[in-house]
Amino acid sequence: MDGYVLDLREIDRTRVPAVGGKGAHLGELSRVEGVRVPAGFCVTTDAFRRVMEGAPSINDRLDRLSRLDPEDREAIRTRGAEIRRTIEGTAFPDDVAAAIHRALLRFGERTAYAVRSSATTEDSPEASFAGQQDTYPNVVGPEAVLRHVRLCWASLFTERAVTYRLRNGFDQRKARMAVVVQRMVLPQAAGVLFTADPVTSDRTVTCVEAVPGLGEALVSGLVNPDVHRVRDDEVIAGAIATKPLAVHASPEGGTRRQPIAPARQREPALTDAQVVRLARLGRRIEAHFGCPLDIEWCLADDDFLIVQSRPITTLFPVPEAADRANRVYVSVGHQQMMTDPLKPLGLSLWQMTTPRPMCEAGGRLFVDVTPRLAAPTSRAHLLEALGSSDPLIRDALETVLERGDFIRPLPDENPDEPTPTGAPAPIETDPAVVTGLIARTRASLATLKQDIRTKSGEELFDFIRADVRELRRLLFDPLGLRVITAGTEATRWLNERLEEWLGERNAADTLARSVPHNITSEMGLALLDVADVIRPRPEVVAFLREVGDEDFLEGMAGLDGGREAREAITAYLETYGMRCVGEIDITAPRWSERPTTLLPMLLSHIENLEPGAGGRRLERGRQEARRKEEDLLKRLRALPGGERKAEETGRMIDRLRTFVGYREYPKYGMVSRYSVYKRALLREAERLVRDGVLREREDIFFLRFRELHDVVRTNRVDDELIRHRRAGFRAHQALTPPRVLTSDGEVLSGTYRRHGLPAGALVGLPASAGTVEGRARVLHDLAEADPEPGDLLVTTHTDPAWSPLFVAVAGVVTEVGGLMTHGAVVAREYGLPAVVGVEHATRLIRDGQRIRVNGTDGCVELLPGT
Repeated sequence: MDGYVLDLREIDRTRVPAVGGKGAHLGELSRVEGVRVPAGFCVTTDAFRRVMEGAPSINDRLDRLSRLDPEDREAIRTRGAEIRRTIEGTAFPDDVAAAIHRALLRFGERTAYAVRSSATTEDSPEASFAGQQDTYPNVVGPEAVLRHVRLCWASLFTERAVTYRLRNGFDQRKARMAVVVQRMVLPQAAGVLFTADPVTSDRTVTCVEAVPGLGEALVSGLVNPDVHRVRDDEVIAGAIATKPLAVHASPEGGTRRQPIAPARQREPALTDAQVVRLARLGRRIEAHFGCPLDIEWCLADDDFLIVQSRPITTLFPVPEAADRANRVYVSVGHQQMMTDPLKPLGLSLWQMTTPRPMCEAGGRLFVDVTPRLAAPTSRAHLLEALGSSDPLIRDALETVLERGDFIRPLPDENPDEPTPTGAPAPIETDPAVVTGLIARTRASLATLKQDIRTKSGEELFDFIRADVRELRRLLFDPLGLRVITAGTEATRWLNERLEEWLGERNAADTLARSVPHNITSEMGLALLDVADVIRPRPEVVAFLREVGDEDFLEGMAGLDGGREAREAITAYLETYGMRCVGEIDITAPRWSERPTTLLPMLLSHIENLEPGAGGRRLERGRQEARRKEEDLLKRLRALPGGERKAEETGRMIDRLRTFVGYREYPKYGMVSRYSVYKRALLREAERLVRDGVLREREDIFFLRFRELHDVVRTNRVDDELIRHRRAGFRAHQALTPPRVLTSDGEVLSGTYRRHGLPAGALVGLPASAGTVEGRARVLHDLAEADPEPGDLLVTTHTDPAWSPLFVAVAGVVTEVGGLMTHGAVVAREYGLPAVVGVEHATRLIRDGQRIRVNGTDGCVELLPGT
């Protein structure tokens, strides 16, 4: 055939630019042995280009469309409709129409066809555009085919397709549409096959959905399908749906709905033998394409035909392993309160920093815990450690263990070795220990800042590698770890003993308020002090409300009070400017790079809080902790053996308040060093841009540390690698990382096994005691945070960058978190009721809805009213 039309048998997966994703997949499918694909052809993107060239003012319209905000639905709807009308009204070029007519003559004038869109941006491993463009079944006659080809072209600019491209960074001007024209199949049954379970993501399970007649009944949601799950050529689960109707082809074209007799509505669309045969076919196709697939099929004369396949892009990837052994992986991000993907430079530096081997998948890091789960003693320690911080991870691991056959058990290596008692770490309660650790970190950081100034080129990379060893020494200093353990164990001891002796639940939450040396809590209070400097200067406040550029500090000099305000903000950034959301990723923009990020919180403090709020909050916390201690000790002394119990409790309170605040400091030291490394690496990137090696300095974020070193050494870079990594990062952003993942790809979320909570309450982990009611502020972006007094923060996760917001809210709810993660620690210090680990909280709670946060029992109630 010619350049405007290609037979499916001429097409393979390399022809996406000419035939789009669907056309390329169908052409490739027709080459797989044992796979039947309905005969047909593809109207290529060259034909689409010819039509677009004849459309009036199309380029100007596409330019305007490309500049739209993906959230501006009305503008997208209007502009897209204009372009569709233009395409539908543009005449077919004679040579294009002739090419399509010649292809149709091969099958006969009255043959029925399915006419299906195939965009060049759809059905790739990074992004699936399923449902974004249109499909027309049972199209009869050449003129009808031509009309529906034009409709498919126009469907490239539906609201949903345009919005999807805008959100995923695809250029509207580069989008092209091909059209697949295939002989219509009149099936007894049709449906979808997933070569991985779409619910659990288990790659060993095939899921088959089936309905009688055409698959349109399933795709359009007219009926529920039969659902079968197959593993190892055996149907392991099945559910037969009630199917009141089927969709069939009409003789005159189009489709019609046909009722099914009540007595036959529960008949299965496929037999078990057919389901197994279809699952085998799916595995053959998956092996050819090398990834899990979503496959559309139909059954005609007891033979399966494949009418479409696409990669399943919603599955979370499985970490690569050297063998095919069963493995269990635990998310690092859920422990670090950073579940967003990291860019390659961030991943590699984090792996350099931490001594434990980690696996990568979906831009996130995981730890393979299989060996520790295999032996009884290490298993018990692992479950206890993870369960104390995140019960959902523990429950997910126990779910795997309960199956009995996934992890091969191993004996303890040293069965006679004594088991740790879990007692508090043997360290004297001496405040000088903490101040000494902090002083050593500060001195080491000052030396780094001084020494790195003279380093560049390859010498810089050798210097950073050596300094990372110093960072690791500080992070995992045995004395520092003993301090952190002492604070954690004191918390546990106080909560357990005081509940046992006095019925006092979560007593340590109050006792830990306003402890010294918590750098994260101090950061939130320090921003209140900045607000105090700016509040009495209305000209500065007005200026900050209109700021749009990151260099706004320079523009403050001429304002009344501007110098003092600038000095206050600058001083804050000098101490805390290395922090940001997702700060464990060195590539994340720091507050010192984007100070406008702080302005919504700062302005909210100025408007809603009184002068001196920071000092008052700190002192109030100290007094509440002191009163709580006095009350507890008094009540203990009244018990049998009370003097001994009070003495032990007093020592533990002293240990708690001396040591628990330091837990936040090692990460602060790490992030401070990362910020120094980043400034030095960006200087190298700027040199590479000047030399024409890189297009932009942020390209280095998509190279691993070793790869970036090689670029600096050779002055050469693989532009295609960077482009591929950028696309991969965008795809990773759309994925939700699991807490626990198996080598089969199964995602395990875990469940809370608690009873006695209010009906309908959302269950989580009690992280900071107390109960509060108020308006939910559902936030996904810290830069949009402007809470009012009494608001309750609801978000996915909070790392230290969110802490300044905590001084302005009355309670906290997160989807991710544990008892000792940063948000929980700061919430306790500020006395905010907090519930963490509430699955899907940001979806189940509406912004503005009234809720009750019970941080003592660990639940959130949705209240009537707004």
